[in-house]
Amino acid sequence: MARESSRRQGGVPLPRRKRWNYPRKGKNWFMRWVPSWRIVLGTFLFFPFFGAGAFFAAWTTIHVPADLDNIENQVTTIYFSDGVTVIGTLQEERRILVTLDELPAFVPGAVVSSEDASFWTNPGVDFRGLARALVNNLRGNPTQGGSTITMQYIERTKTDQNSGMMDKAREAIMALQVTRTTPKEQILESYLNTIYWGRGNFGIEAAAQSYFGKSAADLTPSEAALLAGILPSPNNWDPDVHLAQAERRWIRSINRMLTYGYITQEERDAAAFPDFLPRPERTNTLGGQAGYLVRLVEEELRQTETFADNPGRIRTHGLRIVTTIDADLQDLAVEIGHSPFQDEEDPADPGLSVGIVAMDPHTGAVRAIYGGFDYLSRPFNFASQGAVQGGSTFKPFTLIAALEQGHTLDEVWNGDSGIEIPGWDSTSNLRNFGNQSFGQIDLVRAMEQSVNTVYGALNIEIGPEHTAEVAHRLGVPESVDIAPFASNVLGTAALSPLDLATAYATMANGGIRVTPHIVSTVHGLDGTLLYEAPPVGERVFEEEVILANNHALQAVVRNGTGRTAMELTGPGGQQRPAAGKTGTSQNNTSTWFAGFVPQLVTVVGLQQENDGAIERITPFGQWARRGQEIGSTTFPIRAWTDFMQGALEDEEVEQFPAWQAPEPIEVPDCWNSAGELIPCPAECLPELDCFYQPPASTAHIPFGLVGGQLEDVRLVLEALGFTVEVEEVAAPQPEAAPADSYQAAYPVNLHKTADNPARPGAAAGCLSPGFVEGVVKAAVQIVQLADPPYCPKIYQAQRFHQ
Repeated sequence: MARESSRRQGGVPLPRRKRWNYPRKGKNWFMRWVPSWRIVLGTFLFFPFFGAGAFFAAWTTIHVPADLDNIENQVTTIYFSDGVTVIGTLQEERRILVTLDELPAFVPGAVVSSEDASFWTNPGVDFRGLARALVNNLRGNPTQGGSTITMQYIERTKTDQNSGMMDKAREAIMALQVTRTTPKEQILESYLNTIYWGRGNFGIEAAAQSYFGKSAADLTPSEAALLAGILPSPNNWDPDVHLAQAERRWIRSINRMLTYGYITQEERDAAAFPDFLPRPERTNTLGGQAGYLVRLVEEELRQTETFADNPGRIRTHGLRIVTTIDADLQDLAVEIGHSPFQDEEDPADPGLSVGIVAMDPHTGAVRAIYGGFDYLSRPFNFASQGAVQGGSTFKPFTLIAALEQGHTLDEVWNGDSGIEIPGWDSTSNLRNFGNQSFGQIDLVRAMEQSVNTVYGALNIEIGPEHTAEVAHRLGVPESVDIAPFASNVLGTAALSPLDLATAYATMANGGIRVTPHIVSTVHGLDGTLLYEAPPVGERVFEEEVILANNHALQAVVRNGTGRTAMELTGPGGQQRPAAGKTGTSQNNTSTWFAGFVPQLVTVVGLQQENDGAIERITPFGQWARRGQEIGSTTFPIRAWTDFMQGALEDEEVEQFPAWQAPEPIEVPDCWNSAGELIPCPAECLPELDCFYQPPASTAHIPFGLVGGQLEDVRLVLEALGFTVEVEEVAAPQPEAAPADSYQAAYPVNLHKTADNPARPGAAAGCLSPGFVEGVVKAAVQIVQLADPPYCPKIYQAQRFHQ
């Protein structure tokens, strides 16, 4: 009851005692603020126990990395595709390993006495030194590390270490752990082989050779003292940089060697500041083309799953990297890429950039890549990093998009220059190169002659966003911004030669996209395969669509702006089929030829830039002497042809897969005998399965006669029922064309039957496009002689767009 009464008075609970009762009641003014003995004792016990607990937690959670001692890492070597010829090397540091037994005792002694005098007796950490460094740093004095040799060794061999306080604490715990399990001699040997000594050298052996031109085993006490003295700041205290400081450090080091018993008094008395070699001029093994290739290799491997998490392995693990680069093809690309600058009379402007990329379209392996004259003078790789307007090399992207939507190569469009095209994203009418008009032409000839008005109108009809989508699906990176405007068919977007080569490789590969790459295989020091090039790619287009596109691109070479590529021949002089597209941006600021044969795709691109501004390409070489602008039919196609001729010199001639024109398209339209469009009778609608068969007097005139020999064309026409009469006349010569590039012209008179009049046309020994147009129109007129009404099967050769 007494206990209960003490807790309550009148049934009301007493207030609880406060845990924090400062200032204390009942004490004088001073003692009211003095902690009680309980607080003092608790505090005294808490911090040691808390510190011990924290240390125990750190000790159990921090582990020495298994690969801590990485001094065995060697130089990574990069080879050409033959696996023998070296391109260059990658390395983090220059190091030559030695053992402690190979060195005189005073060499490691000089380092120990200068850097960590208690090394042989401390547990891996100098607590007094750490405390001294902590106080010094807290006072704002110059930073001191307080690190022992063991801690420095750990810092050197752990790549992600820095000098923060938490990192120092981790270093200290690791040093304690290492000292418990590793002999001091091993720690010191590893340290001597890993520490940086300036001049790009790591380790005592490399340093001895660099500073004194001798092995570390032959160093004198004075030389060892100099090396030990400059260790804290070797770049700044190099005797060839700061002689006075190097001498002061040498005196300190040689005296400490005596103090700690590593040399005798007689040796100290005889010691003098040693002679040393001058600091060598910086050299770089990445000069010329090697630097471009080595950097491409490193950048590519950094993006792979194998090396993304630890890219440092590329430089430090002695890898053997075999690339896809063919040494001979690379030399040829370099020779051609250099040539504009080596013309004695009219060299290229120094601001000109030349890019050449050759790729295996079936694998994506880059066989040669040229993007600059010399890596050391200009590390920027134009072939892989350039951003150049694509010009008319984008027209195949629009054609492929149109083919996917059901358009056909024989569609006829208005090819006149300056016509009004509804939907064109410009205030001025679109014009063709040289303001040339072509009249009504099909999509193949429009590609041959790179007719802007035809492909501009086609792009509007299919939707410019589809041109952009096709470009990306072909392999142009998504990072290349292709605006969904009608003008994107003219290559207003900027991309690199490597990007364009990737897109054209998909065409050459029949619609299967591959991943461009320069690395073939990577092996480790023990020969283990660590990485292999990506497998063959995926199909992204129907083969028939790509074959039709490639048919048009072959016509560019046979009859159009790419005729120079017709010079390409095989080992026996046999003509080698090729396909490609020229491209020149507005004002000749960039120009291209992108082309391929079945086994190799190559892109040549040019751009000129000075003081950060893209400018018109200054004529050079033979074209400057002729007064010609540098366009796609000058250096780009000349360089492409010369490169491909050399690259394929011993390769057999491969043919492109044959393209077959699709079956005629049924349309529910009817005409009367006057050629007027009339409503189609119900019995002829497609859903009623009504198929019109053209009357016997109708002949389907095939395309492909252009460029054929006259006798071959005669046989084709006679097989269609025409009587061919040939008369030789002189052929007009196009302006600026070589006089021997066209054969004599032959007008051809066509007679079908006694009921039908002759249908005149124009032909040549290598038939002109005008001949085909004439024959097609004649065929359409014959169709119109049949009795109306009917639903004709419209042959592709007879489809016209007004």
